[in-house]
Amino acid sequence: MRIGELAARAGTTTRTLRYYESRGLLPARRTGNGYRTYDESDLRLLRQIRTLQDFGFDLEETRPFVECLRAGHPEGDSCPASLAVYRRKLGELDSLIGELTTVRDTVARQLARAELAVEAEVPGGPEPVCELGGDPW
Repeated sequence: MRIGELAARAGTTTRTLRYYESRGLLPARRTGNGYRTYDESDLRLLRQIRTLQDFGFDLEETRPFVECLRAGHPEGDSCPASLAVYRRKLGELDSLIGELTTVRDTVARQLARAELAVEAEVPGGPEPVCELGGDPW
C-alpha cells in the first residue's frame, strides 16, 4: 500500500509517517518509481506506536516495542527491552502520582485553614437577609 492509504488506515497523516521514517521507526521501502510502499506489518508497527503514545510514551520509548515486532514476535511487549521500558514508565508514573498526592494534600490543608479563618471572622454572626425585601410572588 502507498503512504496515503497507510496513513488513513492508521488514523494519522503522511507527514507523521515520514517523520517516523526519518527516526528509523518505519521502514523506507520504495518502488521503482520512487513511491513509498508499505504492508500490513507496517500498519501493526504504527498501531503499536500510536497506542503507546496515547498512553503517554514518547516516540523514542516506542522503539523497543517496534524492534520487538520487527524481530517477528507476536506482541511488541514480549521482549526484555520492552519490559524494561514498561518498568521505567511505571516508575515515572509512581513518582508523578506521589508528587500530585503531595500537592493535593497541601491544597487540602490550605483549604481547611482558609475555611477555619473565614468561620472565625464571623462567629455566630447574623443570618443573611435578602435585601430585596417583600414576597417575590
